[in-house]
Amino acid sequence: MGTNKQVILRDYVTGFPKESDLIFKDTTIDLKIPAGSTTVLVKNLYLSCDPYMRIRMGKPDPSTAALFQPYNPGEPIYAFGVSKVIDSGHPDYTTGELIWGVVGWEEYTTFTPTPDSHHFKIQHTDIPLSYYTGLLGMPGMTAYAGFSEICSPKKGETVFVSAASGAVGQLVGQLAKIMGCYVVGSAGSNEKVDLLKNKFGFDEAFNYKEEPDLSVALKRCFPEGIDMYFENVGGSMLDAVLLNMKINGRVAVCGMISQYNLENQEGVHNLPIVLYKRIRIQGFVVADYFHKYSEFLEFVLPCIREGKITYVEDVVEGLENGPSALIGLFHGKNVGKQLIMVARD
Repeated sequence: MGTNKQVILRDYVTGFPKESDLIFKDTTIDLKIPAGSTTVLVKNLYLSCDPYMRIRMGKPDPSTAALFQPYNPGEPIYAFGVSKVIDSGHPDYTTGELIWGVVGWEEYTTFTPTPDSHHFKIQHTDIPLSYYTGLLGMPGMTAYAGFSEICSPKKGETVFVSAASGAVGQLVGQLAKIMGCYVVGSAGSNEKVDLLKNKFGFDEAFNYKEEPDLSVALKRCFPEGIDMYFENVGGSMLDAVLLNMKINGRVAVCGMISQYNLENQEGVHNLPIVLYKRIRIQGFVVADYFHKYSEFLEFVLPCIREGKITYVEDVVEGLENGPSALIGLFHGKNVGKQLIMVARD
């Protein structure tokens, strides 16, 4: 037997989550899989902090149930992570293997593999393991699928990315540049704007908190209009983008972080423009594209190794610092992909 520290959801959350909504619990766990079982025991090394986790903290909601089942109060929350197999009763998993997939916010997790359990073996260890919570994991696949499949970019087109320095946005911008597009991003601090322009290669970027009129800011960056918008924030930003879209523009809806903590979500006032300009707005779910993961790796791994794609992480050490890191997402405290290092090996 061993000890297993866990992060537990105290109760359903309304409004902005607080650190006190997440509590710690010490439990015990059998570090050997019982004979005849097909479960897998893993030690969690890195855990991912992602905006969608806020949706799962809320009460059951019919509008989100098709995608996000809520966390259960009194039980550990869960997310994507990088783990090492400690013991296995399943023929497809061997002790010592590294995997990424959905695990609990805890030191050790057991799961029974199924076709829908979303666990992937890590074959390429010359890349930092932490990247499998971001660039080579769910956020990376989100950027790749949303931009290449939903936006259908063409060389020379214009692209706008909101929350552009985050886990997904920073990669979308770099993919767009590789594909020959003009790219602008928005972020919430001058430090992040500097990252976009000087590290990720965006053509232009602006701090949305310093812009009195978002539509004017977009017109300044896109005098001829926007072909593609990679949507991460929603609300007033989406309204301003619609005013500046070109005819036959495309909007890939990845997230709407500005709305997740609002009890009364903001409306979008410029929707008639979708009709006038024949704009296509499409939401997407990364799990629908996981079958393309090997294709994604074939594309992105050479780009990383050749220095064509770079990635910024915001790493906090220790499971006990996980709640503050997660809550910080909703206040823009992270710079780059937010993750937690639970253990080194």
